[in-house]
Amino acid sequence: MVLGLRNYIDMHLLSRSVSNTSLRAHSFWLSFALIPSISASSSSSFSSKCRAEPISVPSQPPPVPKRVPFTLSLHGHSWQDPYHWMCNTNDPDFLNYLNQENSYAQAFMADTGSLQRTLVAEMKNRMPSKVSTPVECFGPWLYYEYIPEGKEYPVLCRRLQTNKPGWAEKILSYVKAEFRREEILLDWNEVAEKHGYVHVGQCRISPDHNFLAYTLDATGSEQFMLQIKDLRNGCIIPMEPVNGVVSLAWAQDCKTLLYTIADENQRPYRVLCTKLEPGNTDDTLVFMENDPSYCVDLTSTKDGKFITVNSNSRSSSEVYVVDATEPLNGLQRVHERVSGVQYFLEHHFGFFYILTNAPMKENIKCSHEGLYLARCRVGDIQSTTWQNIFYPGEDTCIQDMDIFNGHLVLFLNKDGFPMICSIDLPINVDCKHQMLIEDLNPWFFPIPSNSCSIEPGSNLDFMSSVYRVVLSSPVIPDVIVDYDMARRTFSIVQQEEVLGAPSNARSCSSGYELDTLQQHGIEKDAKDKNVELERWKDFSSTYCCERKEVISHDGIRVPLTILYSPKAWKSSQSPGILHGYGAYGEVLDKSWRVDRLSLLDRGWVIAFADVRGGGGDDPSWHKTGNGLLKQNSIHDFVSCGKYLIDEGYVQRDQLSAIGVSAGCLLIGAALNMYPNLFHAAILKVPFLDILNSLLDPSLPLTMLDYEEFGNPGIKSEFECISSYCPYKNIRPRGCHPSVLVTASFNDSRVGVWEAAKWVAKVRDSACSSCSPSVILTTSMSGGHFGEGGRYIQCEELAYDYAFLVKAMGVDMN
Repeated sequence: MVLGLRNYIDMHLLSRSVSNTSLRAHSFWLSFALIPSISASSSSSFSSKCRAEPISVPSQPPPVPKRVPFTLSLHGHSWQDPYHWMCNTNDPDFLNYLNQENSYAQAFMADTGSLQRTLVAEMKNRMPSKVSTPVECFGPWLYYEYIPEGKEYPVLCRRLQTNKPGWAEKILSYVKAEFRREEILLDWNEVAEKHGYVHVGQCRISPDHNFLAYTLDATGSEQFMLQIKDLRNGCIIPMEPVNGVVSLAWAQDCKTLLYTIADENQRPYRVLCTKLEPGNTDDTLVFMENDPSYCVDLTSTKDGKFITVNSNSRSSSEVYVVDATEPLNGLQRVHERVSGVQYFLEHHFGFFYILTNAPMKENIKCSHEGLYLARCRVGDIQSTTWQNIFYPGEDTCIQDMDIFNGHLVLFLNKDGFPMICSIDLPINVDCKHQMLIEDLNPWFFPIPSNSCSIEPGSNLDFMSSVYRVVLSSPVIPDVIVDYDMARRTFSIVQQEEVLGAPSNARSCSSGYELDTLQQHGIEKDAKDKNVELERWKDFSSTYCCERKEVISHDGIRVPLTILYSPKAWKSSQSPGILHGYGAYGEVLDKSWRVDRLSLLDRGWVIAFADVRGGGGDDPSWHKTGNGLLKQNSIHDFVSCGKYLIDEGYVQRDQLSAIGVSAGCLLIGAALNMYPNLFHAAILKVPFLDILNSLLDPSLPLTMLDYEEFGNPGIKSEFECISSYCPYKNIRPRGCHPSVLVTASFNDSRVGVWEAAKWVAKVRDSACSSCSPSVILTTSMSGGHFGEGGRYIQCEELAYDYAFLVKAMGVDMN
């Protein structure tokens, strides 16, 4: 899989985002899984009255932190920030304040204890006691993961295959019991029990399967330490401590490991090489990136012949190639960096296949913003002329690729819907004519008509003709599907089990689902021989999932996904939740989550606004919602909220909003601009003080985020950021929705002080009736990704849902 910006910057360590806590999230190496996800003015037409029936609040008043005068000035503007002192997390007064807020939140939520216990029980009762991934063949081994009964986290295991041809000699050297013995490679639970926290970043098996290299964060600070385990004896190899490790890649000799190191701002900027040799204490510097707006990442080509050193900014990239047989023999730059130009590559029998968004031929400009596919011979990698294979059509965008011995896999977005196809290799390129995907006889994988997400499995075997993916949607529990690219057939491997699910959940015939291909002008392939035999279960007969297009302030149509139970929902009388993110070009997660059933079955509506700034049909959706155009995201979100109310999906005073990390910019700004549109909100590890954070280049991500949000050092960008910054624009002396804010003390992406400052300032500004229902909870040991495993996540979600129920006065009976 090409590790493009959508995988690296958006999903890993360089954005203010949070991935779902699930086996899928834990297994960064085995990425397939079936474990449920546990992740403009005050002239609004809505009523401005305080709530008629105030909710119960503790007898004790909310904490009042000290105010210390502090003035900031820039571009002729000055503003006060009396809570700037909270940026010093070592200040005893700050620690005391956080503890007081935790106590107040506990008192505020005390009367929801029974509801929380009910919700937790419901969530746990829908979950199987033990869950596991299907095995994946990699070399002579079968790798898999499972979460033991009663445990929070997964265990990575393997066992030798017993039926692979050509292994007769090795079979004779093992007794039957030994040959089938399960090997535990990594147990997350042991780490969590030892340190109280666990976050495994990357896992990489050496080509000879004798070593496991992985990165471990045991504090929540994301200062990952490198660990290498000898799988032959189960021992961790002693070595000098190496912290701040981000990505890993093995050389072909299986004794040389390349890794990246982050600087004090958590920017991966150096590539080093270590050798598993006795007495080795000095690792060799291979590459260093000096531009603070670029981060370095390592990947191996699927065939293992090359290691790529990828230096990426938010919008540009530069790639260096390393021969995996001689990793210290120098790097070869593919092409010099050009602002706005991205490219990522794979290798296939002497050719580099390249995804790029700009032609490399001289005097030729790209006619579209999306990626297209090119190639060149290995010996011509530095040539200015690459051979263009094909461009996508006007309504199609290439998002990623994967490559195998006989097949090329492409991830596409067509008319706003995700698609995936395979093309037989080698490709006979006609240099005289511009080719389209359809000219290459692609096989479009059959997928559900209402599928919202397609996630690739590990797919580690270069020689395989089977491609594994995880399909999921709001009404389809995660289903693992193997697509046989040679035979053009597919099979359902496993689907997430939902205990106590409605008995009328239907099994969807894939023949029916294939009709979606024709809706996009793609004919069914005659070789889809088993389309009527394979079925996946969905809950579309119990829960309705609708996709609407909402007109935003400037006439742009914004996708809105709406989920509800027709049996429990009541027109214009139901409470609702609107999710939003809108940053980094990242698609809002709409995959299946079993915890939602507790709300849906009680008549709640859950909606997802795919606002500009996030992922969309093509890169322009991101670009028209970031930087100087960031307010488009906010207006899109508000328009979606109004639509839910105006169309009767949600009761007028019963709409809430949920944002995570950078998504809280969206929610916080919307609350300031339209405080009466939302009755309540949940802000998790929130990025709220964007102006002050981007003015501090010493903070992690600040320099990188200039491309996403703007540089306040530039006057026009300062004025734009200042106009929507949630912390700066809190309305004085007004009513404010109830808000639950959650933070983590060790969060290295979004400082814990951002949540604390925002809550303190809202309490200063909101009316006396509203301010007590704004609460803050801080995990004093976790990081940006939280602490929860499988069951702890149930408790956290039950807490969130109970807050919304209380804040909005909803009858959960």
